[in-house]
Amino acid sequence: MKITRAAGAVVLASLLSFSVSACGDGDKASNAVSSATAKAGEAAASATAKAGEAAASATAKAGEAAGKAKEAYASASASASAKMAEVKDGAAAKDEVKVGDVKADGDRMTAEVTASNKESKKQSYVVQVNFRDAGGNLLDTAVVTVKDVEAGKDGMATVKSNRSLDGDVKAEVAKALRH
Repeated sequence: MKITRAAGAVVLASLLSFSVSACGDGDKASNAVSSATAKAGEAAASATAKAGEAAASATAKAGEAAGKAKEAYASASASASAKMAEVKDGAAAKDEVKVGDVKADGDRMTAEVTASNKESKKQSYVVQVNFRDAGGNLLDTAVVTVKDVEAGKDGMATVKSNRSLDGDVKAEVAKALRH
């Protein structure tokens, strides 16, 4: 808004200068208008510089925050991958696992994970859950184990985000292994 006001002052001063010149009212009026025009120009330049500095600062802070978020997600993702890799001879079981609605638990988010054992013997499931914001952006990932689910039965466990999350967060099954 400062830029608009300063630019308006320059235009107004210029119009006054033209009007005074057209009326032929001497050097005093012309000098006053020239001075006002110069001051308005300086104000516009100052406002533009301040707006540029503010934008640069905001961009730097946003970049810094994005970098930290990226590092945190990379760390959580590496940890999740390591936990999934611990499962030897696991079978892909993503279609046997569902995740429920996300709920706040302090500054973290949780969701119930349900594994449906369609096998003929007891199974355990290792499930990687991704937490996403309303825009679909990945916020965090976590791993939970649903242990010893009887044949033909459902087992449940609660997954909890590794990081503080807020807002409209959704959870999805990224990977699931049955063993």
